[in-house]
Amino acid sequence: MLIREWKFEDILVLTALEEQCFENDRWSYRTFASCYENPAFYGVVAVDGEEIIGYGGITVAGDSADIENILVSERYRRSGVGTRILSALNDYARANGVKDIFLEVRVSNAPAMRMYLKCGFVGSYARTRYYSDGEDCLVMKLALD
Repeated sequence: MLIREWKFEDILVLTALEEQCFENDRWSYRTFASCYENPAFYGVVAVDGEEIIGYGGITVAGDSADIENILVSERYRRSGVGTRILSALNDYARANGVKDIFLEVRVSNAPAMRMYLKCGFVGSYARTRYYSDGEDCLVMKLALD
């Protein structure tokens, strides 16, 4: 498996992954294109052979950053792909002077929360009815040394 920076031509595949993996709050082609064009955004993909099996993105603003999204194809979940994507984003943030990384995670997404906790994130606070379906999110933070 290889982790590499997004290319514009990856966006169609990333949009298809979103449709396969998420029922609500999917990123559209337009959202991916907008992220790609944003100089504060950095995105990576996980590739197995020729297949994109996951992706993640982070937006850096001064000394803080927000993990915008991490997705791993269902058949590759629980194999370390998400952790490798998160690690690549954290490394990018650290190299760009970030002190704190934030993310939002659905309160029902226990596997993602376990991964974030394992990687050093801690829960900060909840946002009620954050998602379009009314589900709450937990805001998590990682303080970089």
